Amino acid sequence: MTYCIGLNLEQGLLFASDSRTNAGVDDVRRAGKMRVFAVPGQRLIVTLSAGNLSLTQNAMNLLEHRARHAPEHASIYNATSMFEVATLVGDALREIRKRDEPYLRSSGIDPSGSFIVGGQIQGEPPRLFLVYSEGNFIESNPDTPWFQTGEIKFGKPILDRIVTTRTSLAEATKCALVSLDSTMRSNLSVGPPIDLLLYRRDAFVIAQQQRLGDDDPYLNLVRRQWNDSLRSALQALPDADWMI
Repeated sequence: MTYCIGLNLEQGLLFASDSRTNAGVDDVRRAGKMRVFAVPGQRLIVTLSAGNLSLTQNAMNLLEHRARHAPEHASIYNATSMFEVATLVGDALREIRKRDEPYLRSSGIDPSGSFIVGGQIQGEPPRLFLVYSEGNFIESNPDTPWFQTGEIKFGKPILDRIVTTRTSLAEATKCALVSLDSTMRSNLSVGPPIDLLLYRRDAFVIAQQQRLGDDDPYLNLVRRQWNDSLRSALQALPDADWMI
């Protein structure tokens, strides 16, 4: 399992994902869940994947293979809208599931996967989509400017309380890191390194891309200060009359 976050804000887009794919007693494995497709000055597209790694990797590899070897067909690099990109991702996921699902189920393996797909293509604003395992998808809107996929429950509260479309990219970055850290503390199937990407509206280039390991100084600062702030806030709550 994994945990991924995508946010569509007035300033631009933010993407964050963990890198853990397995967490046994003596077998911890890692693989990045973020892929970037860029044509400077024309488009920047980011995908985050969760679920069965073989399905999601093969869906992305299928899209990249067709873009290289069949340029006359629709691809991430020539799609005219982010809606078309989300459709291509959903179709690729359906195709791989149709091929592999019977064999995975016969071995007792969950054949599900999902994507957060976001970016900007010249001629339209930044857009963000959540592509479900069945290949259908939904788009973010001003009331719901962010999506999660994977292990979502532990990191959801801070996003619910803080993030709106007017949240700055800097503030959203802190929220995303707290959300990921809260999830990592409560679920061993989510773990570092954290991949983080910031994109500013109409830039068509990456504003910032970071990989934060477990020993990253800023990530550990966020952890300590957030823990201390929670303890202080709890201690500051007044006692009720019925408390002994």
